[in-house]
Amino acid sequence: MLVRKTSEADIPAIDELLSRGYPELLKKDYAASVLDSALPLITTARPGLVTSDRYFVAVLKDRIISVGGWSTERPTGGQEAGLGHIRHVVSDPEYVRRGAAKAVMAATFEDAHQAGVTRMECFSTLSAVPFYQAMGFVTLKRVMVPIGPDGIVFESVLMFAQI
Repeated sequence: MLVRKTSEADIPAIDELLSRGYPELLKKDYAASVLDSALPLITTARPGLVTSDRYFVAVLKDRIISVGGWSTERPTGGQEAGLGHIRHVVSDPEYVRRGAAKAVMAATFEDAHQAGVTRMECFSTLSAVPFYQAMGFVTLKRVMVPIGPDGIVFESVLMFAQI
């Protein structure tokens, strides 16, 4: 497995992974009605994130099997010195619990640390809380995160880690 930074050329494959991964991985923790509203908003790659030099893919046999990265800006707005924010981490459902997301997170932490980040926040899906706990995050609180222009909110868990 290779972990590398993303480029604009990866966007179609990332879109495909997000469209396949999120519905499968989130269905046990969210009502179908919630997913019907949220999935169209979260299953496309963010071009600015993909080309930020802070987003990574895990590739196995020329197939992207996990993605994720970080930003200095909170997804809900604002910045704080030394604080980074985990963004859009997901794995192919066929490769969950095989180390791909962990490898992406290791690259993310290393990259953020080299940029002077010492603390990380993430808005975890309900489904991903155990993964983030295994990566050293602690739960701060449940939050409703605005994800769309029409007032759509998505239940998440705000988590924190020292890196």
